[in-house]
Amino acid sequence: MRTDSRLATVAGYVAGFALLFLIWHLAATLLVKSILFPPPWPVFERAVVLIEDNILQEQIVASMRRILLGFALGSAIGIPVGLAIGSFRVVRWLLEPWTEFFRFIPAVAMITVAVIWFGIGEESKIFLIAYTTVFVVVISTAAGVGAVGRDKIRAAQCLGASRLQVFALVALPATVPYILTGMRLAMANAFVTIVAAELIASNDGLGKLLWDARLFMQIEDIFVALVALGLLGFATDRVFRFLIRIFAGRFNATV
Repeated sequence: MRTDSRLATVAGYVAGFALLFLIWHLAATLLVKSILFPPPWPVFERAVVLIEDNILQEQIVASMRRILLGFALGSAIGIPVGLAIGSFRVVRWLLEPWTEFFRFIPAVAMITVAVIWFGIGEESKIFLIAYTTVFVVVISTAAGVGAVGRDKIRAAQCLGASRLQVFALVALPATVPYILTGMRLAMANAFVTIVAAELIASNDGLGKLLWDARLFMQIEDIFVALVALGLLGFATDRVFRFLIRIFAGRFNATV
């Protein structure tokens, strides 16, 4: 039964992408009819050329490396901060203004600051990814702590659990789905941010590929980069959902 469900899911994904490319083809050939909006097939042919020249793979690896490093750093900071904000009122009073202040400053606005501080190397891009990740994770984690049922906490206390045991055995497990959901949302922000960062200052990556293609009016290259970003984002999100099922399924995560 589970195998049939997985096959149906995969078939649905394939059908969805087929419909997307069909609509793209019809729009490009019947409605727009412009060299600036090529149909899927020339874009696919250009992608094959870039793959054969090992160009597309190099750009994907460069972007994904930055995304994963910055995402891991931002999550490593955001989870404990979110747990502290949700668990201790004094910490919430002190750190909530910081969170609310900085999360409304978009990562794109911090690009200039990041370049000044860290230069145009890897550090600035990893900083930006961590910056755009940390606040989403903090808010989601703090919300998870606040959503823990009081009855569960009282039940653990009635059984003699200490405050540390209540946190480790009741509050933290119940917060795991919120943490992972926040990380999943933050991953989407990471993709947006890495493209903007690589457009401004980078020697490689999908953002750099987009920038060079714009400069030389290589329209097919632009669409190759866009399709690659979309497919990478879709694949990353599916992997994240799979991991949520594995590590948080018993806590009733919504996936």
